Amino acid sequence: MRTTPVPIYGSTRFPADWKAVERGWFPGDKAFKEELLAQMHERRADPYGPELRDADLLHAERVVKEELRRRGWAEAELNCRRKGDPEKVEIACQLRARTTMTLKWIARRLNMGAWKHVSNCLVQKRKEDEKCQ
Repeated sequence: MRTTPVPIYGSTRFPADWKAVERGWFPGDKAFKEELLAQMHERRADPYGPELRDADLLHAERVVKEELRRRGWAEAELNCRRKGDPEKVEIACQLRARTTMTLKWIARRLNMGAWKHVSNCLVQKRKEDEKCQ
């Protein structure tokens, strides 16, 4: 039994059966994958590649869950509160400081409307924080 994929004769592409192995295949269960992605996030040097994007996404989700837990909120609370709610803006600020997620991702994840609105809220918060110091 052959364990390595062999290109189709006259082609450098792999047969369709090997497509899942070529990209996206992973041994082990979901918890094992999450643990490896967390380790990759801690030790990474290069910000590219699907595995590193997955590690960043997992880290950002952990930050969101941690902030929700700290406030005593359920996930549904993000939908009930205003787009510019000060607590949501604080969570967005934490995400910007601790992750590499884009404003678009943060706007979608926290249900804050357009990414430009998130940007404006963060600038406003930064100005208010500078004024207080």
